[in-house]
Amino acid sequence: MILEIREVGKVFGGFCALQNVSIRVEEGKIHAIIGPNGAGKTTLFNLISGMFDISHGEIHYRDKRLNGLRPDIRAELGIGRTFQIVRLFPSMTVLENVMVGRHCRTHSGLLKTFFHFPLGESSEEKQIRNNAMQWLEFVGMTHRAQQVAANLPHPEQRRVEIARALALDPDLLLLDEPAAGMNPKETMDLDALIVKINGMGKTILLIEHNMNLVMGISEIISVLNFGEKIVEGTPAEVKENPAVIEAYLGKKRN
Repeated sequence: MILEIREVGKVFGGFCALQNVSIRVEEGKIHAIIGPNGAGKTTLFNLISGMFDISHGEIHYRDKRLNGLRPDIRAELGIGRTFQIVRLFPSMTVLENVMVGRHCRTHSGLLKTFFHFPLGESSEEKQIRNNAMQWLEFVGMTHRAQQVAANLPHPEQRRVEIARALALDPDLLLLDEPAAGMNPKETMDLDALIVKINGMGKTILLIEHNMNLVMGISEIISVLNFGEKIVEGTPAEVKENPAVIEAYLGKKRN
């Protein structure tokens, strides 16, 4: 078990965003988390990655308790993520964005990457650059390496963000709605990329509204609604579950 979420809750003021959610993520699997808008999916990702503090419950990664650990420490442990809204450095090149993803594995810092100091390139910096190029090749973006990230179309920005997360060399990759804003062809290509990443031995925890993608690649699905886990099972089990149909359609199927 690579990740275990135990009775986790999150309260913002008087609003309970998550309540007693328990999910176990098996190593090497593609595990999806689905649910209507406002169900608490991204909040859960923020708790796993350390963006928010947990109100109650515990999260364990490889049997290590994550409660109270900073996001950078969790990244060092091997948890990478992307965001619902792409968060690239818009004025930096594609290559530089991916190089930034490697920073917690290095010792030289990011000053040269951010400010282009003419200090020469150390052996470590060369390794970081080569590593970034390898991940850009992996996601099919080497031809964009020297372009400014802000000038890329949305689907390509998504691929760069995934490459940046992979540059960390995570064992667990959290993907928050990676297919958002993509057309069917772009979604199909993303589907293949996620399967390719999983084929390297990476565990994928996926939030996604595109049910064709979710049902096609996931091995296990957890369903949230109003901050609670209501169903968990295989795609076939979840697809036919009355509670899932009610959560999405607002009524039970005849």
